[in-house]
Amino acid sequence: MEKDGYLIIEGFFSEEVVHSTWKAYKEAIASGSGVPPNEPLFEADTTPARVLNPHFKVDAVRDMLFDDRMSDIVSLLLGVKALPFQTIIGHKSSEQLQHSDSIHMSTYPAGYLVANWIAFEDIHPDSGPLVYHPGSHKLPYLMADNLGISFDVGYAAYHKVYEPAVQLQLLIQDHKLETKYLVPKKGDVLLWHANLLHGGSKLNDPLQVSRKALVCHFFAKGCTCYHDLTGMPAWVTPAVFDAEAYLAANPDVAVTGIDPYLHYVSRGKLEGRTMSTKQDFDAQAYLEANPDLVEAGVRDPFQHFVHHGRPEGSPMGVKKHK
Repeated sequence: MEKDGYLIIEGFFSEEVVHSTWKAYKEAIASGSGVPPNEPLFEADTTPARVLNPHFKVDAVRDMLFDDRMSDIVSLLLGVKALPFQTIIGHKSSEQLQHSDSIHMSTYPAGYLVANWIAFEDIHPDSGPLVYHPGSHKLPYLMADNLGISFDVGYAAYHKVYEPAVQLQLLIQDHKLETKYLVPKKGDVLLWHANLLHGGSKLNDPLQVSRKALVCHFFAKGCTCYHDLTGMPAWVTPAVFDAEAYLAANPDVAVTGIDPYLHYVSRGKLEGRTMSTKQDFDAQAYLEANPDLVEAGVRDPFQHFVHHGRPEGSPMGVKKHK
């Protein structure tokens, strides 16, 4: 992993687990609880596109994300406890140009993210397999600030500015970087470094459009997680999660001894549990301490504090427990 930026584990997940998980996902689609977007790769293509965070809807997917064996391996690679964060499931190639995950799921310090790609079938070489470049994780990180992308532009500049910059980086390094295509067997897993350049290659044969896979992302416990293009915190991250407040608001979780953050991201959010005790929040004091929020027309001071104020380090508006 340190040398090439990736690791392949053959047959990590059994055929039974992969089969039952995909079956559960298809049943979720049939029931209407998960609706994949329609993004055809060719004129007659009716194969569903990728779905973000299916683990919130499908227990079997969540079980794969929180697989203890995988978490232990990722923790070993990161050198600190790994926290499962996000999933993407797909029926076919994304045909997404090469990129580093650090532009989408950024960490401070940099590099404290690992992703895995789980094959749900034997992947055909003409299906648009995942493409990656061994050793590219050692290249300089291309971030919004390096490319002159301001927060008010954000994702609008991803295709126009970021993707061409990565292609130029690959062109300059062409004599040094190898291009590989992942053609794994069912149950095989590829893990990669936060800055490894990778993407979805072009579909070569419409008859081989199927390329079933699940991608999982893991952050290192204790790092700050955010979206570099927008400057926004990544959903709810370990660095801003108030474990004490969550346990106070959910005493049934406290008695189990389960890690509160892992409980929230695996079950709590899905169950609609609050991350904090709203009765401990003084909305008036928070607005008085941050008059710019009044001018901006913020309607829910508590939600603003949870998603913005706390990540920015502002403790104002919260009554201290005695």
